[in-house]
Amino acid sequence: MSYLRFDKTLMVNLEESLQREILRTNRSGAYHCTTVVDCNTRKYHGLLVIPVPELDDENHVLLSSLDETVIQHGAEFNLGLHKYQGNNYSPNGHKYIREFDCEKVPTTTYRVGGVIMKKEKVFVHHENRILIRYTLVDAHSATKLRFRPFLAFRSVKQYTHENAQASREYQEVENGIKTCMYPGYPELYMQLNKKCEFHFEPNWYRGIEYTKEQERGYDFNEDLYVPGYFEVDIKKGESVVFSAGISEVNTRQLKKVFQEEVDDRTPRDSFLHCLINSAHQFHNKQGDKHYILAGYPWFNCRARDMFIALPGLTLAIDEIDEFESTMATAEVAIRNFIKSGSSECKIYEMEHPDVLLWAVWSLQQYAKTTSREQCRQKYGDLLEKIIEYIRREKHDNLFLHDNGLLYANGKEKAITWMNSTVDGHPVIPRTGYIVEFNALWYNALRFVAEISREGGNADYAELLDSLAAKAAESFIETFRNEYGYLFDYVDGNMMDWSVRPNMIFTVAFDYSPLDQAQKKKVLDIVTRELVTPKGIRSLSPKSGGYNPNYVGPQIQRDYAYHQGTAWPWLMGFYMEAYLRIYKMSGISFVERQLIGFEEEMTRHCIGSIPELFDGNPPFKGRGAVSFAMNIAEFLRILKLLSRYNQ
Repeated sequence: MSYLRFDKTLMVNLEESLQREILRTNRSGAYHCTTVVDCNTRKYHGLLVIPVPELDDENHVLLSSLDETVIQHGAEFNLGLHKYQGNNYSPNGHKYIREFDCEKVPTTTYRVGGVIMKKEKVFVHHENRILIRYTLVDAHSATKLRFRPFLAFRSVKQYTHENAQASREYQEVENGIKTCMYPGYPELYMQLNKKCEFHFEPNWYRGIEYTKEQERGYDFNEDLYVPGYFEVDIKKGESVVFSAGISEVNTRQLKKVFQEEVDDRTPRDSFLHCLINSAHQFHNKQGDKHYILAGYPWFNCRARDMFIALPGLTLAIDEIDEFESTMATAEVAIRNFIKSGSSECKIYEMEHPDVLLWAVWSLQQYAKTTSREQCRQKYGDLLEKIIEYIRREKHDNLFLHDNGLLYANGKEKAITWMNSTVDGHPVIPRTGYIVEFNALWYNALRFVAEISREGGNADYAELLDSLAAKAAESFIETFRNEYGYLFDYVDGNMMDWSVRPNMIFTVAFDYSPLDQAQKKKVLDIVTRELVTPKGIRSLSPKSGGYNPNYVGPQIQRDYAYHQGTAWPWLMGFYMEAYLRIYKMSGISFVERQLIGFEEEMTRHCIGSIPELFDGNPPFKGRGAVSFAMNIAEFLRILKLLSRYNQ
């Protein structure tokens, strides 16, 4: 029995199947994303979605979808599915689906009368090319396949509509054609592994709708251009491979390339293997640069997300080389930022005041996985430069006060991970002494002091330890209140009494200004008020402004984004904190928490975890379909659990 398998009953029920999405990436920025019934429900969906750096920093949908038609005795059975105006679905190809299996590669089995056909999809690693293999499992008479490509050639943030500027020109290439709708775009090559006929029959399919965009309050319809269709004969037991990419391919190699790509995949036959498979999808290698994308389908590489996710996506699955490769790019960005205030690469939001502190935390995880000596040899100078940059107040918005704490201004601009804004202003103006900034600062001071001491720089270590001791005393005076939890931020006489999850970092980090009893108090309050089966709430239901449902138009969702929604990645730090307090006796509790996420492998984006969940039952998944920090933190906790269970 496959771990990720759906039968006919679910597939033909569009209320169920349209909620389940699949994601395939090439680890270089391009992806394929759609629903399990191949009906696009987002403007971000597409069969071939690639970056076009010559145009902008966005991804672009070249090939939106491919409609297949099975032809026998002159009768045509169209396997495609699109939503049109008036809630009309056509051509209803989902009714022919017998099962869908996503354990190795997305595989759909169709049954049309006496015809049984299997469709499998792979995205070629580090190449902008998707391959689809069609195998005629059974047929009692001559069978022909017809492929009708739906082209968009537009940014994922825009729509295309029928227009006279779109080029209809195409040129024949080996077993296919190449075409390009607009100047500036690469040519799209569509080829098969055997001789076929292309019939030029240009047409616009108007009024295709995307339900997810409609739910989010955006425009939701577009027109797609179909240049014609390919036809090819197929015999029982034969496989035909369709290729779509931005360069011509040797069609005689398509079957071999397809099988090599399949063999290279991690089977998604368990919770762990699903997470590992998903972890690999966030890697984005551009030449000698190595980035981590924050999520799919709309996020780029964000500095904070990258440093938080990096240990889980690499070290937790014993991919130390991948950590070092990514950190090599990040180190250049950090040094450039320290020197000039610009990262000079495609790592965005480096200017946020906590980013360098998260970089130190990330390197701390490297030290724990390899050794402190190896970390010092490789990153010791970088760590000291980060600490000195902060200590000497070189950052535009990070000030070290005499009490040893860091102060940042977040009144006019969102500067923390709780970064939702409305009309340019933060929904939550976290400002002043921010709790996780100072938890990170204390942890960084103690860690770098140890690294420096072991490297023979005892004077510098003593300086940092002295500063850490001052920060610890001030931390408790500033943040700890009479109820035993921590203020989220403090700015002069303004103390935020909201119960938020950011205090959990103080319990989870290796070095904490809190003693064991104080940590337990914090953990107890988080457990009581913020823990849900799907993540840690961003705000307690008992606090003012609680808004747990991430639904409706953009402004409504912006107000809810961090006001009660549950975030899975925070669960990683919460579970780490729980194990610090309860040690071996906490293992069964942590394992039970993880079980609740295993069922998510067959929901939302198959084999991954969405960005966030509603904070109230039924805790519905929302936001980006696959989120790097979520995957990373679960992998990190699974690795931590394995050490406890040894």
